[in-house]
Amino acid sequence: MTLTISCFLKDLGPRRHRVRKGQRFAVIGGVILLLAGCNTLPDSGPTEAQFNHAQRDQKKNTLGYGIVEVTPELIALLDGEAPPAFSSLDKDNAPTTHTSNDTVGPGDLLQVAIYEVGSALFSPSSTAMAASSASGTSTQPSPSTASSLPLLSVDGSGDVDVPFAGQIHVTGMTTDQVAEAIQGRLKEKSQSPQVLVRIASDIANSVMVYGGVRRPSRVPLTPNRERILDVIALAGGQERLTQPDEDYVVRLTRNNRIAEMPLKAIENDPSQNILMQPGDRVQLTFTPRSFTVFGASGQVTQTQFTLPTLTMAQAISRVGGPIDSRSDPNAVYLFRFENADILHRLGMPIDDSAPTAPVVYKLDMMNPSNYFLAQKFMMRDRDLIYVANSSSNKFYKFFGLISTIIAPGITAAWIAK
Repeated sequence: MTLTISCFLKDLGPRRHRVRKGQRFAVIGGVILLLAGCNTLPDSGPTEAQFNHAQRDQKKNTLGYGIVEVTPELIALLDGEAPPAFSSLDKDNAPTTHTSNDTVGPGDLLQVAIYEVGSALFSPSSTAMAASSASGTSTQPSPSTASSLPLLSVDGSGDVDVPFAGQIHVTGMTTDQVAEAIQGRLKEKSQSPQVLVRIASDIANSVMVYGGVRRPSRVPLTPNRERILDVIALAGGQERLTQPDEDYVVRLTRNNRIAEMPLKAIENDPSQNILMQPGDRVQLTFTPRSFTVFGASGQVTQTQFTLPTLTMAQAISRVGGPIDSRSDPNAVYLFRFENADILHRLGMPIDDSAPTAPVVYKLDMMNPSNYFLAQKFMMRDRDLIYVANSSSNKFYKFFGLISTIIAPGITAAWIAK
């Protein structure tokens, strides 16, 4: 009996060892299977660690973007950023002609009035006076006669044809200079002629205003020197009066150069409300500003501003904020193509010829003080917010998947008992 027992115990030891070893392998295999299963699960975006790794990997970060923490210094830097200037067009293209907006040019229609003394060249009464003189009848001449010529058009060469005065080159002349030129031609043919000229249809001194205005038209400029907001107002102003001015963009074309600015920026900065020059083209465009949200947020969507200004805190709250069960509030990112000047001042490498470059701003929402920064960080059109997924999200997702699979079997076994 003793021998039998000892043999049994002797044989049982290796079996228990093999069982324990098998259990360890099973546990290790289960862990490996669990990790492999977690990595193969679908997800809505990268975690903070994956995001940082991708930024450092040159093969993945082909755009060369950098990650910048949102700090009070960054907020001050962005708030001090100067908008693109219309005034640069004035500096580089100072007007050399048409400085007073009262000169004549091709396409203009001129209204000419001629006052004569005695026998008038342009008055119908001159024919009667000539006939009276031939018959010997004494007719008292009128002391002065006023005659208005039909509208005279300035041709493409800048010339105008005036009866009895011939062809006169008038481009670049003021109306007074044109009157003097006509008067000089008529002195030998008329007695003490006096000439008055005004521009009936001003084409040369005008700008085109079109797009999102109520009355797209050619707006003539006057010697008063209209500015860009003046010509927009003369064209009826913006078409959608209920929309904020921030949603309108003014596009100015001058001497084959183009500049764009938000309408509100021009209203807030008088130096950008520049003087109009003949030939300028002003386009007002309604471009509703919007931002996009991805990742572990309450809603993945594109949302319009609908307000003159919008902060990052307002933008995140509009989509429901980070989801507790999925998100990592430590890592809320904002993607933007930032102006080159800002990136240079941040010390980031950038191509000197590029006006903008990609950058990612990071906000740690687990730090209570950053909520104040989120209230000061101003959103821009086409900004993209990404709320990172929590690193533990995959484990819970995989655990939930396993529970979903084995739960029916457990329930069936319990019912079978």
